[in-house]
This record gives sequence, structure tokens and C-alpha cells, in this order.
Amino acid sequence: MGTGLGFADNVDAGLTTQSTPAAQRKPVDSDENTIRNAVSSADLGRLKGEPLPWANTDTGSAGVVTGITQTQAGEVTCRDFTTTSHSFKGVSKYSGTTCLTPSGEWKIVSFAKQD
Repeated sequence: MGTGLGFADNVDAGLTTQSTPAAQRKPVDSDENTIRNAVSSADLGRLKGEPLPWANTDTGSAGVVTGITQTQAGEVTCRDFTTTSHSFKGVSKYSGTTCLTPSGEWKIVSFAKQD
């Protein structure tokens, strides 16, 4: 008996499927990492307080960073920021801080959803 869709009963005979091992899959870049990269690479002198858009092609989320301020405490450089996130869950607002580590990498040290 057929499927009723015009296909032969054996249309998938010999068909095999295979998944990509986890070690070979590209890791999904989190929105926090995308935002961190946007904030840490921003040229604050050129930005002059203008909004900074970001988009994450891995998750489909996007948003706009505003209010980036840079602080210096001894040898530690940090940037505080506010951002929106537009995703399939809706629009949310976050505040966060990213700081430059002694190894030269920027790290998110706080990231919280605002009500």
C-alpha cells in the first residue's frame, strides 16, 4: 500500500542519515559574546554616544547598545553599557559590564535583564 502522496512504497530504500559529531559542529556564539565583542571593539571617540547596533547570525538575535562608558580602576579597564535584545522571545533590555583581563581578553563581568 502506498502513502497516498504519489510516492512508491520503497522511496527511501537504502537511504541513510547521519548526524554531525558534536566535536565537528560550529559552537553557537552566545548573544552575550556578540554584545561583548561589539562593546569592546567600539571606538568611543568616533561613536560619540551614538547607538551601536549588533546582530548574532548564530541565534538570530539583534539589538542596539547605548550608553557605553569606560572606567579605569588602577590597571583594569571596564566598559559599562545598556543594550536591547530583539529575539524570538521578544524585546528585552539589559545592562552589563565588560572588563579587559590581564591577558588582553575582554570578559563580561555582569549582564542583567532590566525590568
